[in-house]
Amino acid sequence: MAARIQQSPQPGGGKRKGKAQYVQAKRARRWDGGGPRQLEPGIQGILITCNMNERKCVEEAYSLLNEYGDDMYGPEKFADKDQQPSGSEGEDDVEAALKKEVGDIKASTEMRLRRFQSVESGANNVVFIRTLGIEPEKLVHHILQDIYKTKKKKTRVILRMLPISGTCKAFLEDMKKYAETFLEPWFKAPNKGTFQIVYKSRNNSHMNREEVIKELAGIVGSLNSENKVDLTNPQYTVVVEIIKAVCCLSVVKDYMLFRKYNLQEVVKSAKDLSQLNPKQAVQTGNGKEAKLESGDKSSENDPAEGKNNQQVVPENSEELGPTESISETHLVNEGVSKPELASQVTEGSESNENDLR
Repeated sequence: MAARIQQSPQPGGGKRKGKAQYVQAKRARRWDGGGPRQLEPGIQGILITCNMNERKCVEEAYSLLNEYGDDMYGPEKFADKDQQPSGSEGEDDVEAALKKEVGDIKASTEMRLRRFQSVESGANNVVFIRTLGIEPEKLVHHILQDIYKTKKKKTRVILRMLPISGTCKAFLEDMKKYAETFLEPWFKAPNKGTFQIVYKSRNNSHMNREEVIKELAGIVGSLNSENKVDLTNPQYTVVVEIIKAVCCLSVVKDYMLFRKYNLQEVVKSAKDLSQLNPKQAVQTGNGKEAKLESGDKSSENDPAEGKNNQQVVPENSEELGPTESISETHLVNEGVSKPELASQVTEGSESNENDLR
């Protein structure tokens, strides 16, 4: 009886510890895909935000991306392991058997390297789909363009879908070095255009948003002095997404037209948008004006939010759900093409209750 009394509390405590302690090992055992298992420098993909239901978000992302991926690039092809050439049953040649084994391993690896593969993003309510053999910005633009025209809602939990054309380490010097080459196709002379910079940071405390925006604006200005900032209707939007120690970069078109690449908002017609609750001007704790949807929760109780809000956001700046604590910064148009255009920034309200990531 004494032995039973001593052993009875141990399984309960051990079970809880085991679930928390071995969850990562369990995920590793279940992983059967090729390539990296988490977001890291050097990969391309699509960053997707959702509202609490990440598993459903991944399912919707696979369905949507495969549908439009097959439309743009054709059906995905895999090496069939059963169709690999094999030697005769009586073949005893060691060298031939070795070659066959190597071929089978390569074929198996190719089968695991899918066109779209979900990896750990490193942040809650954020899904990252690694891509291979496609151009993320073109695919996502094609998806949003079709949904914008048809007004057909195809997702329930996916909020925003941002293409990520390049990733690097989230340190200022690394970002500057990487951006100098990365931004050339859009902004290096003779190419030019109007632009804005959108900055968000998750689970990262060592990056300074003002420094990042200033440096990136300086790089764009140095590539071509005719590049100008336009927050209202820019040709290009430079998206900077930082998650932990990884910086994700992309340059997208029609950012404002497609409602900041929000799949829930882009399906709405102009009539629907006009019937939204009117914006109300409210005073924050530091006396600065901000615009919030009526019925939305004010962020004035958040000390960090009170410090960061510097100017009013444009009225079409639907952004974030209540579960995501991040910051957004835009480079504002001053009407001149100087690198120091980053001196003025606006930031989105981070506490809207009805999604808008």
